[in-house]
Amino acid sequence: MATEEKSVCESKHFETIFNTNAETLRNFVYYKCGSEQQAEDIVQEAFIKLWKNCAKVIFTKAKSYLYTVANNMFLNEVAHEKVVLKYKQQHTGKVSNETPEFVLREKEFQEKLQRTIAKLPDGQREVFLLNRIDKKTYNEIAEIIGLSVKAVEKRMHKALITLRKEIGNI
Repeated sequence: MATEEKSVCESKHFETIFNTNAETLRNFVYYKCGSEQQAEDIVQEAFIKLWKNCAKVIFTKAKSYLYTVANNMFLNEVAHEKVVLKYKQQHTGKVSNETPEFVLREKEFQEKLQRTIAKLPDGQREVFLLNRIDKKTYNEIAEIIGLSVKAVEKRMHKALITLRKEIGNI
């Protein structure tokens, strides 16, 4: 069956869309709002809206539709709030061969990196995290955010300059 002929209203195609996009969409919203629960709620509402409007959405445009709907829902919910991201360093119970000095310096570096990323302007932080955490290409990021690839490249360039300046040579 050709991609143009696939219907979003068919449950198997809808399930494919969900399985392919749910996690990255949740991460996209999470990077914007800083609340995992809020991100999951917005993603759920976006998929509900997709299902309700499945006859109007072309299968190949479903991903863009979801990102647009989720972004608009976020903007409606937090129009006057500043986006704050909080990262939690995950510690595993593994035995380490690193010296305590190395572990301490690594922890200090991680904290400094997180503070610096949190201080980045929203657009730069969003592009940086989508590229470095979600492994999205500049083309994918441009499609998700609705910018040109050049604008994404410029935001990434500025983010990297800021990070290098703040963190220094490693």
